Amino acid sequence: MHLTHFVKSCLKSFAILFVCFSLTSCFDILDKVNMRADGSGEYSLILNASKSKTRLASISKMETINGKPVPKKAEIQQKVADAAAVFKTVPGISNVQTSLDFQNYIIKLSCNFKNIANINAGIERLKDKKIIGKLIPSQLYAYHSGTKTFTKNKINTYKNDYEKLNNADKEIFNSAKYTTILQFENSIKSQTNKAYSISPNKKALKLEGNVLDFILQKKQFYTTIIFN
Repeated sequence: MHLTHFVKSCLKSFAILFVCFSLTSCFDILDKVNMRADGSGEYSLILNASKSKTRLASISKMETINGKPVPKKAEIQQKVADAAAVFKTVPGISNVQTSLDFQNYIIKLSCNFKNIANINAGIERLKDKKIIGKLIPSQLYAYHSGTKTFTKNKINTYKNDYEKLNNADKEIFNSAKYTTILQFENSIKSQTNKAYSISPNKKALKLEGNVLDFILQKKQFYTTIIFN
């Protein structure tokens, strides 16, 4: 498996991957859903490598590193623009916005959705356009208003693929961090994954850890939430 596709799959995110991030182990990913009672809401993804900005600034001047081509600024801008353009074509998705901070190496993508299933459709369309790899799971979220149930689905393990990587590629994940935040208008009655922490007002869940923990499935993304 190509390393870039592998990272994307493990992060289970629908947006493009800033390829330079895969050249340093010190980066953070924030994946956030904010959903209203009617099932509509906002989704955002932030890829932040500001902790490695000095090294990345040096890498950006190189042609290759560890045998991999270093993407140029224009290539990164085009990939972000392509992803945003595809999302704008998905029914139910609106207000697609992106920002790129090349000084601090931070990429943001956000959008509004009428139903969380619109995000699944957006992922599938990105796969169809070959902007992201086919290994990325599409059916990440589900919301059923009748049963007041929200689900973040389980993904397959990528442990075997990780074990096949060389040591230099494995080091990419050593300090990489992942955080997911799920916010709701309705209060949470129960949820099934004890790894998530719940806010005092019982309207938000948070899960964070090393990317490697999720790759090796020491931590799981999935949970089923029931609202009051």
